[in-house]
Amino acid sequence: MTAERELEKGISEIVGAICDPIIVMPGGWGDTLPDWLKSAITLERLIENMKVIKGEEMTGTDAEACAYLYTAGLTAPFDHDWAQIYLYITTKVYEKQRTPQSGATMPEDIRVESLTRNQEDDLNRLKRWLYERRVKARQERDRDEKRQERVEKAARDKLVQPELFTLPTEGGGKG
Repeated sequence: MTAERELEKGISEIVGAICDPIIVMPGGWGDTLPDWLKSAITLERLIENMKVIKGEEMTGTDAEACAYLYTAGLTAPFDHDWAQIYLYITTKVYEKQRTPQSGATMPEDIRVESLTRNQEDDLNRLKRWLYERRVKARQERDRDEKRQERVEKAARDKLVQPELFTLPTEGGGKG
C-alpha cells in the first residue's frame, strides 16, 4: 500500500472513530443507549486507533460490544455464556467510565471479572464483527457522498455549459 493510501486510511479511521454509527441490535432499543456509553465508544475508538500504530489489529471496542449486547439483551434473552460476556464487558466499561468520587461500582452480585476461553473467543469475534460492520457502513456512506457529489457536479456543469445553437447563415433565413 502506498504512503498516500496509508495516510488516507489513517485519516478515515480517525474520522470514523468520531462519525461512524454505533452498531446496535435491530429492534428499536438503540435510542436508549446512555450518553456516557456513547461517549465511551468514541473515546475507546480513538484509543483503538493508537493501538494500530503499534501494529495491533483494528477491532471493535469494549464499549461498542457493551452497547450491542445491551440492545441485544433487551431484544431477546441471553444464554448463560452471553449473559456472562455481557456482565463482564459491562463491568469493564462501567467501572472504567466511573470516577472514584462517584462511588458507583458494578454491584458485587452481578460483577463478572473473567471469562472462559470460549467466552473470550466469542467476545473477540463479536468485536471484530462490530468493527467490520461499522467500516462497511462508513464505506457505504463515503460511496453515497461521492455519488451525490458527482450528481451535483454534473448538474452544475450542465447549468454552466452554453446552449448550443446555430447561427443563421447569410441568405439562409426567411425574409
